Amino acid sequence: MPRLVIAAPSSGSGKTTVATGLMAAFAGRGLAVSPHKVGPDYIDPGYHALATGRPGRNLDAYLCGPELVAPLFAHGARGCDLAVVEGVMGLFDGASGQGELASTAHVAKLLRAPVVLVVDASSQARSVAALVHGFASFDPEVRLAGVILNKVGSERHEELLREALDEAGVPVFGALRRGGEVATPSRHLGLVPVAERGAEAVAAVAAMAELVRVGCDLDALYAVARSAPSLVGAAWDAAEVLGGSLPEPAPSLNRGSAPDPGPRTPDGQNRPPALDVTDGMDEPRPVVALAGGAAFTFSYAEHSELLRAAGADVVAFDPLRDEQLPDRTRALVIGGGFPEVYASELSANEPLRKAVGELARSGAPVVAECAGLLYLARSLDGQPMCGVLDTDARMSQRLTLGYRDAVAVSDSVLAANGTRVRGHEFHRTVVEPGAGASPAWGITRPERRVEGFVQDGVHASYLHVHWAAVPQAARRIVAQATEAARATEGVTPS
Repeated sequence: MPRLVIAAPSSGSGKTTVATGLMAAFAGRGLAVSPHKVGPDYIDPGYHALATGRPGRNLDAYLCGPELVAPLFAHGARGCDLAVVEGVMGLFDGASGQGELASTAHVAKLLRAPVVLVVDASSQARSVAALVHGFASFDPEVRLAGVILNKVGSERHEELLREALDEAGVPVFGALRRGGEVATPSRHLGLVPVAERGAEAVAAVAAMAELVRVGCDLDALYAVARSAPSLVGAAWDAAEVLGGSLPEPAPSLNRGSAPDPGPRTPDGQNRPPALDVTDGMDEPRPVVALAGGAAFTFSYAEHSELLRAAGADVVAFDPLRDEQLPDRTRALVIGGGFPEVYASELSANEPLRKAVGELARSGAPVVAECAGLLYLARSLDGQPMCGVLDTDARMSQRLTLGYRDAVAVSDSVLAANGTRVRGHEFHRTVVEPGAGASPAWGITRPERRVEGFVQDGVHASYLHVHWAAVPQAARRIVAQATEAARATEGVTPS
């Protein structure tokens, strides 16, 4: 698999513009491009998905463990001509206090992939050679194949930069002019997601592709990608990790029924009808409703794949537009997003709030992470929400960000008591109280505390967990959803 890792000396150097532009430019040449992102971030993969037409997938050595990085990469890249991996922060920046763990350099070594460094050259000339030399020599196991210069001021400036790097023996694969940056608006948690920008996001990705096409040597970059050595080992497979193959959904239901981390269409609307399909079994597969649309833009692609492999049909719905849950919903998963931006609209959709509350009170499995936690609260910034949890949410000036080690302190639909996980928090909101009578997790690192809520079939928490590391979570959800379906529909198992 030809592959490239796009890294930088620090955040703000232009990694997302270059990586997304490369993905779109190569896709424009007719290549099937597999997009990946180092770390837990879910906004950049939305732009990657728009650039390539494939789900943007995360590669996180902290959340999933180093041993899963290559298998998950191979799974996402299956059938593609090229894989482009966007790094996180600076090349060697990883989990705090954990050395190289989860850094871009760590993932590049696990993938045996060449690295292209995006350098903000706006305030330097010959010094660029010393900077790049430092990054090239810091870890001999990381193959720095060359650089792409960003924010170059003029032709003369580019000549000085190229001369310096030529003396240092470092190839230059491109130079992007200052002022050619593509507008990608940000707010309290980073870039505005693709699903909220519609046609603007499409235009931005097209502009990134053109910027890279004009400023970079795509042939040379593809040659570097092809020089990557073979990866050894099998690709990750949802059915295999769950203990064997299970029937797939009927094709008519499977088309678009589960949202990618980046929506298939710019506005994020992609809801097919739920069908009563038995797939040759004695009873219908339970429907797991997955929140999507502009307010709930985040779900790792592997989550839907695990739920389907465990025996469920996954159907997307939009809490901003849909007044009812999908037909035959027996479980609900609400991932991350920005409900705080859409609090009034979510509150105004009273029929859906009522339906969610009724489902939760029935004992059906409901799993909510971060944004989902806010939606299940009594209120969000004073606006009534679903009222499933006895807590109120509000915006805060404080950013909560970082990896967490945690242990389940209550039996829940997601995890058995005592299950240890690694997760990630990223929010500017607080809920008061922050934990229920039966908390979801005990955080063990970096600080010790309990957080989240477990009640009946509900598991709600700020913690984002990647289910590829704990695939039994999908099995538990679907098993409980199946029981809910049997109780509701009066189906007697054979």
